[in-house]
Amino acid sequence: MSLSAEPQTLAIILLVFLFAGTVKGIVGLGLPTISLALLLLVFDLPTAMVLLLVPSFVTNIWQALSTGQGEGGSERKSGQTRRIWLQVWPFMLPATLMVWLGGQALLYIDFSYLTRLLGALLIVYGITGFAGVRLDISKAPSGWHSWIAVVVGSVNGVLTGMTGSFTVPGVMYLQALNLSRDELMQAMGMLFSLSTLGLAIALQGNGLFAAEQGVMSLAGLLPALLGMYIGQRIRQKLSPEMFKKALFTALFLLGLYIVI
Repeated sequence: MSLSAEPQTLAIILLVFLFAGTVKGIVGLGLPTISLALLLLVFDLPTAMVLLLVPSFVTNIWQALSTGQGEGGSERKSGQTRRIWLQVWPFMLPATLMVWLGGQALLYIDFSYLTRLLGALLIVYGITGFAGVRLDISKAPSGWHSWIAVVVGSVNGVLTGMTGSFTVPGVMYLQALNLSRDELMQAMGMLFSLSTLGLAIALQGNGLFAAEQGVMSLAGLLPALLGMYIGQRIRQKLSPEMFKKALFTALFLLGLYIVI
């Protein structure tokens, strides 16, 4: 389906981001991944990538800056942000810069193959998330930590450029740092924000970012924010852990459908 300003197209975009925002409000993650997977059922891969840019960037900047605001105010939050950044920047830098390299694949590789690669990444993410797989980088020799960060960040950046997915192996790496829940959420907000920025630059450089698509992406921001509010209210009435199991199962099935 081509992207146009028809009511049907706009309705699909609004509903996708309302749902993806609600998921993010409940479990604190999933907006880029959910929206990308659902948009792919209707649009081609580059179009789906462009559509997620504005809602993903704004909501994840919000997450990166607002997580951990509790007792202690802005000074405590600022100190936590600096501490996390000093710990993760060797990973974040290549994860952002290498998006451009991965984005070159959009010019030379058939979109169907890249779409199947995205489906495979969703399957991996769904299985590891449902099973609660957690790595532990602290067990690696201390001299390896920086190299692991650079290698994993580079792989994540290339895969982001090729598929628009920011999660594998990046989220698994951040989980392996044994951060607290608030720190992990903030670190993921940083990763998704920087990856979205890198993806926008790569798509623009490849001539795949049209003004009309940018307007449609902007249109998805309000329902994404509304969905986050609704999800936060729902969160108070159900177990986020149970919902996460359902989320990862759904991602696995979506990935399987995309691959097939």
